[in-house]
Amino acid sequence: MTDSGFNADDIDTSVPHSARLYDWFLGGKDHYAADVAAAQKIVKIFPGVKETAMANREFMNRAARFLAELGVSQFLDVGTGIPTEPNLHQIVQSITPSARVVYVDNDPIVLRHAEALLRGTSEGRTAYIHADVRQPEAILSYAREHLDFSQPIGLSVVALMQFVTDEQDPYQIVNKLLEPMVSGSYLVLSHVTWEFNPEIWDRVDAIYRAGGTPVKARSHKEVARFFEGLGVCEPGVVLSTRWHPNEDMRIRDEQPLYVGVARKF
Repeated sequence: MTDSGFNADDIDTSVPHSARLYDWFLGGKDHYAADVAAAQKIVKIFPGVKETAMANREFMNRAARFLAELGVSQFLDVGTGIPTEPNLHQIVQSITPSARVVYVDNDPIVLRHAEALLRGTSEGRTAYIHADVRQPEAILSYAREHLDFSQPIGLSVVALMQFVTDEQDPYQIVNKLLEPMVSGSYLVLSHVTWEFNPEIWDRVDAIYRAGGTPVKARSHKEVARFFEGLGVCEPGVVLSTRWHPNEDMRIRDEQPLYVGVARKF
């Protein structure tokens, strides 16, 4: 089930979009010439960007499995991105077939591919809303139609808050999304950091801004702030490849990406 007044056929292919850049970094096929040109510029500035994107995706996979194995059976995935298998619902429904997942994204090409995100198990439920993370009330209103807010929910905001500027108050946005969720709910978050190579981020930001989406890399302290008031699971807010590494990981080198999973008290 999808909910949107947007016509996916109205995609502007003349400017790059963050979700399509991410798709290119992951080796996908859902992008256009403007996205490829922008992505190649970023690679020249940040040669390891493909590895960072893959490390981020692998963290999402591990975190989703981690929560499903803890018994979490409902997920709100904001900033879903273009479908890339395994998707979150495929991971959690392989453990709990009745798991429910609501996907959220504001990229029209994700809307076009939303049907792929809705092919879950017959026992479970998947749904998709076309919305912006800066509209938390609208996201929650739709999510309540599909998730039971009297039970724990896993909130996933993976590689998303870096596209919310300080002026837009990213911390308040995450707090608003978490606020109606009961004790025992979890936050899963990843975020790029400038700490490895601070000199490149103004140039990376300029490329993203050309597509209408600025990017804001943050320090470890700034990323850890998203988890204030929550019980951060071991090993804490760490570099992505240090979070519960396993033998399936393709990327093992350290990446400029902080991640964490935390429980709401």
